[in-house]
Amino acid sequence: MTQKKSIQIFEGSQIRIAWDEEEEKYYFSIVDVVRILTDQPTPRKASTYWAVLKKRLKEEGADELLTNRKQLKMPAADGKNRAIDVADLEQIFRIIQSIPSKKAEPIKQWLSEMADYLSVNRSAVQKQVESFRKKGYLDRRDDGSWHVLALNSNIKKA
Repeated sequence: MTQKKSIQIFEGSQIRIAWDEEEEKYYFSIVDVVRILTDQPTPRKASTYWAVLKKRLKEEGADELLTNRKQLKMPAADGKNRAIDVADLEQIFRIIQSIPSKKAEPIKQWLSEMADYLSVNRSAVQKQVESFRKKGYLDRRDDGSWHVLALNSNIKKA
């Protein structure tokens, strides 16, 4: 899986996000969302809450929710990359519904807007790069890097 990671801020708290290029999906840290929803003071306490919630969901027969999540290595508070549970937007919404919190609706709205914003930006950039490539301004090298074939002063205006 080729992924790009970032950190976004919701009401002063970090939410780790990863883009999976192969699946063309964003994945959100479940522990980060749980921490915000439950006002846990530390990531460790949020992780414990998530572990208890996973156990309860499994006992209630919500196996599809748990089997569809992924584990990715992402930066932790101590700077080390650690495997954490992540979920795509649909899954994270279902997890949010299982946690009683007055922040549920605001964070769902924020996550939707963030996913839309990040997707639009990624899509717009990809579209522009493709346009420049078709016009012969850019070329992709074998190593995956881009080679600029034309500069602004060389581009003829239509």
